[in-house]
Amino acid sequence: MRTRTLKQVIHSIPTSDGAGVKLRRSIGQAASLRLDPFLMLDEFSSANAEDYIAGFPDHPHRGFETVTYMLDGHMLHSDHLGNQGNLKSGGAQWMTAGRGIIHAEMPQQESGRMRGFQLWINLPANEKMKSAAYRDIQPEDIPEFNLANGGRVRIIAGSTKADGRNIKGAIQGLSTEPLFLDVRLPAGSSFATPLPMGHSAFVYPYEGQVEIGPTTARRIVAAQTAGVLSPGDSIKIGTAEEPAAFLLLAARPLQEPVVQYGPFVMNTREEIEQAIHDYQNGLLV
Repeated sequence: MRTRTLKQVIHSIPTSDGAGVKLRRSIGQAASLRLDPFLMLDEFSSANAEDYIAGFPDHPHRGFETVTYMLDGHMLHSDHLGNQGNLKSGGAQWMTAGRGIIHAEMPQQESGRMRGFQLWINLPANEKMKSAAYRDIQPEDIPEFNLANGGRVRIIAGSTKADGRNIKGAIQGLSTEPLFLDVRLPAGSSFATPLPMGHSAFVYPYEGQVEIGPTTARRIVAAQTAGVLSPGDSIKIGTAEEPAAFLLLAARPLQEPVVQYGPFVMNTREEIEQAIHDYQNGLLV
């Protein structure tokens, strides 16, 4: 068994998106800070409605998947295909933009905390032009189990093995084989699970800090920081004097060219130009 260690630290930076929603971006803040197949991770968290109330009005996507995971708050998804879905506290949405979708994500609250994440995952070249689709995952449909040490694990995608149990998440069967876990640990505890050897992986603490790796190579990852992991077939994540909550994300790298222009992610410049043309001419369907 080869336990993964901390390979790189990517500090999140404050930015805004949509109609001015304030957020923090770690993975994807620059092209050199992607982690194949992960294109971007944004965290949004504010109790000030002015930071989120304008939301994300109609905007296009092509060529990748977006995953929105809500910790607190309520947003409404709507798109040009006539779909609507509510994103509420503890729920998630897995959207495959594929050949094209124009959608909006708008807050359904005027006060209170809005907190969550949006993750972008690349699609392989042979799937970039498939039909758009999405799945709203209700909080009760996300498998969750308690650890013997008092911790808790929620499995949005993939599967995990801990405390002798192998639990499958709500999303399965995707070509990048993603793992998406939300883990809470009390102080002075740890969480260990196998990870596929060839998968890219990172940890993102959003409350407290965590310690990565075996005792002889343990390093700290602070809150709102992405900790990129070295190759290996397992991971051990611990806490010291304070509890912590973190995302653990892993997926199979595509090892394909990435050409991105805002909300379009393709393999060549010509494909990007076609995406822009299709959007401008109402053909993004």
